Amino acid sequence: MKALTAAQVESYRHNGYLFPFAALSEAERAACFAGLERYERWLGSPVPEADIKWRTQPQALLPWYADLVRNPRILDVVEDLIGPNILIWTATFFIKEAHSPTFAAWHQDSTYFGLAPYEQVTAWVALTDASEEAGSMEVLSAGGKPRQMHHAALRLKDSINRTGQTITEPLDDSGATMMQLPAGSFSLHHTLCVHRSAPNRAAHRRVGMGINYIPAHVRPTGSTRMSAMLVRGADRWGHFDLYDPPRVEFDTETHGPVYERYAANYREQVKRHEEQFAPQSA
Repeated sequence: MKALTAAQVESYRHNGYLFPFAALSEAERAACFAGLERYERWLGSPVPEADIKWRTQPQALLPWYADLVRNPRILDVVEDLIGPNILIWTATFFIKEAHSPTFAAWHQDSTYFGLAPYEQVTAWVALTDASEEAGSMEVLSAGGKPRQMHHAALRLKDSINRTGQTITEPLDDSGATMMQLPAGSFSLHHTLCVHRSAPNRAAHRRVGMGINYIPAHVRPTGSTRMSAMLVRGADRWGHFDLYDPPRVEFDTETHGPVYERYAANYREQVKRHEEQFAPQSA
């Protein structure tokens, strides 16, 4: 073990989440903020108002974000959960403006990812305080029995998620845990972890960065050949086309193909999920 105790690993296996962990020093957090400011100047708008492609796969576009996903304080914890050979599958900006109605309905990350087996883990890094008031994540324990649930892409107004995906089967959320995080820390949740977040009622931006890690033996299940970034260890399996971290800021040549492959797979997985859970005819 590099960072976790056996009890912490067992808690993650049983519940599907674990928090909080320190990630960023004040200097590192300031560097991320400076990078975000440069990015939004380049975009000409806040990230939430830009096209969704600029919110997705930033590790292939922005060197400072690529540095973040390779932060050893994060990777040491992730390695204790998924092993030493680690790929970045995708990453996302999750930004809620002050007093914003933006929210996420109950959902699971696994639904439209198209990965097997279910071993992906998300490190959710809080660049600002993610308090309950600011719309922190809320999670449900899997109780040691995680499973894929039925979702629908409802295109919900103000949803922070791409399709407004929502669990549509009965759900008991009475035992939910509010996963509040101080600025500079991160949480972990398993790909089958059921979670949501409320609107931001605080007077500050809630800036979060979700980083999706997989062990290199995990494979995509769709028809699109996918891209990934190796961040620790080695890739002996070759399920993905590997790309290097961007060397220049706003590296659209690297980001473009990575994003397009991800988006094509996502569309395919939305359709596949609906077909899988479609009512059977008599």
